[in-house]
Amino acid sequence: MEKVNWKVEGMDCTNCALTISKYLEGKGMQNVKVNFIGGDVSFDINGNASKQEIAKGIDGLGYQVHTGDEAQPKKQRRLFKNHWQRFIFCLVFTVPLFFGHLIPGIHIHALMNPYVQLALALPVYIVGMDFFGRSAIKSLWNGVPNMNVLIALGATAALGYSVYGMLIGQAEQYMFFETTATILTLVFLGNWLEDKSVETTQAALRKLAVSQKTMANMIAYDDKHEEHIFPVESTKLHVGDLILIKTGETVPMDCKILWGDASVNEAIITGESVPVEKKMNDKLIGGSIMESGTVKAYVTAVGEDSVMGNILKLVKAAQAEKPPVQQLADEISGIFVPSVIIISMITFVINYFYGHLTFADSLMRGIAVLVIACPCAMGLATPAAIAVGLGRAARNGVLFKNARSLEIFKSIRQVVFDKTGTLTTGHFKITGFSVNGEGAMVNNAEKLTDTNDAAQGSSSAIHHSPLTTHHSPLTTHHSPSTPDDFKRIAYSLERYSNHPIAKAIAKEWKVKDDIRWQTVEEVKGLGMKAVDKEGNEYIAGSFKVAQGLTEDYTHNVYIIRNNELLGWIDVADEIRPEAKQVISLLHSNNVKTILLSGDKKEKSEAVARQLGIDEVIAEQTPEQKLEKLAALTMQEPTAMVGDGINDAPALAKATVGISLSDATQAAMQSAQVVLMNHGLKNLPLSLGLGKHTYITIQQNLGWAFAYNIVAIPVAAFGFLSPTFGALVMGMSDVVLAVNSVRLNWKKVV
Repeated sequence: MEKVNWKVEGMDCTNCALTISKYLEGKGMQNVKVNFIGGDVSFDINGNASKQEIAKGIDGLGYQVHTGDEAQPKKQRRLFKNHWQRFIFCLVFTVPLFFGHLIPGIHIHALMNPYVQLALALPVYIVGMDFFGRSAIKSLWNGVPNMNVLIALGATAALGYSVYGMLIGQAEQYMFFETTATILTLVFLGNWLEDKSVETTQAALRKLAVSQKTMANMIAYDDKHEEHIFPVESTKLHVGDLILIKTGETVPMDCKILWGDASVNEAIITGESVPVEKKMNDKLIGGSIMESGTVKAYVTAVGEDSVMGNILKLVKAAQAEKPPVQQLADEISGIFVPSVIIISMITFVINYFYGHLTFADSLMRGIAVLVIACPCAMGLATPAAIAVGLGRAARNGVLFKNARSLEIFKSIRQVVFDKTGTLTTGHFKITGFSVNGEGAMVNNAEKLTDTNDAAQGSSSAIHHSPLTTHHSPLTTHHSPSTPDDFKRIAYSLERYSNHPIAKAIAKEWKVKDDIRWQTVEEVKGLGMKAVDKEGNEYIAGSFKVAQGLTEDYTHNVYIIRNNELLGWIDVADEIRPEAKQVISLLHSNNVKTILLSGDKKEKSEAVARQLGIDEVIAEQTPEQKLEKLAALTMQEPTAMVGDGINDAPALAKATVGISLSDATQAAMQSAQVVLMNHGLKNLPLSLGLGKHTYITIQQNLGWAFAYNIVAIPVAAFGFLSPTFGALVMGMSDVVLAVNSVRLNWKKVV
């Protein structure tokens, strides 16, 4: 199977998206996702199908496919490019027709001539049918009638009735040419206003997309090894290219600094405007801005593989997904148009046969029902709100992987936190160690959040013996003779782990003559395990691996060789500076907080007291964490925030899994939401955005249903003319878009 991502122009409503979805599914495509707001269409195609045939088929439905293939033949240019141009053209002919109605008592004899009115109405009707008529016929042909069917029927009925009056010589009693022209002209205006309004819902995403396209200073060397710098578009860069980035410039693509240092604004990704200091070997994110400094770097990722590319890809995918709340609206939209046509016919019959109105008045009421009904409102209600919610989230460093998470956040009542690397910074420092039973203090720094959270992301000890006042003797047989030997063993083991504690040890105790292992592996729930060429087995892990060798469970990492304890290492971790404020904000929103950790109960409770966390569940293995989270989720909807390998199963099990951007890949893949600002700062924003996006969807759907429920009977009873109905119909979508755009500024925390 091959993943296909296309841009499709011409989609105006949910029915358009349903038409394309139905066509693709009928052709055997899988995982079909269609977003009519952004025009994004994605699906999986098997080897038996031809992309050219599929694209041609979608074109045949009345839409324009952009596959990104430069060799694709150019489309024939149409006379009008957009609804604004159609509106202006039609307005020129509609104003004279409507002139007598605008100024009561003034009648221009020439304009009252039926043939003059027909001549003025025909150009408007032809342009209208070129758009609405084509779309209506193709939607009917594919079994998913759209709102253009209603517009085309209403305009055609008014024109046909007027022409009939001319043919029988009673034009004065049958003249509704101005109704035909006005309906089409005002609907073009409404569609243009809708398009402009919907575009504003995409503003945040467009801002991210524009940042992908910039100029770069590429570095090249000639045969004499002389450096040359020349400008290229960022989209032309490849992995490995050398670039120069100067003060004030945008980082063109993800890269790694080879020379120089700089202050970088990463607000485009993290939402945090405070510049971050970068030096040699640090990574730069494409789209960020160099506040000061000059660096030379090499490109590490381009296109969809870059951080920005991945964000845009995930956000677009989330937009195309349909959350549960949209399913009802889609079902109603699918039967809405046929229902309105039936209601329109019933309106005509009742008014003419039972209301004793004239044929003309009955027909006008039936047409008013057709043009005032708005299936687009129900189709636009959810996508517009989601587009704004996802866009604001991305702009502030919160990445939702699917739209479902936005909706589910409304019901979150408790948040579960991992400790190490989540509530704490994960930047550990070695504070002490012991070799052969002799302790050594590395520095006098206070241990802010000393942790036994398995050196490699494994579980904490389950031993509950009282804290001893002396260290148990270490077995000296085969023990390292010097602290340097002990450090060499610890570094050689920990350098293969991605856990923050292991990284800290490997960074501080780095040596050149590390041990070359015959085998080395990270054992979940245990730690690092390795065997040297002589067959000696080494383990670096929490107290769990040292039980039976010592009673002192107060240290973080224990080093063991051939079941003999060589020594221990203590490290300290700091609580994230924003953690306490985040917990307070959650409490102010009546959200319960829980600390779920593999660390010692005493240490976990100390952190909980410092931050004000409601409940502590400590000394849990990864399996126990999963069981506890499953139980909590059964009680009420629960969000889980974590960052380690051992958190991945729990993140996947939670109602909503939330990961930090500096988390392990396993954690980020398991989570539905990623906080891109390297911390917890935007956790309340993510919860608030989810809740208020759902509220906005409810408001939009409420308006859409209320509008149609009220407007259709009002038109049926003759309180609205077809002309005014066309204007009101166009404005109904604008109301939804404006209400959705409010999410950009609405206070959600």
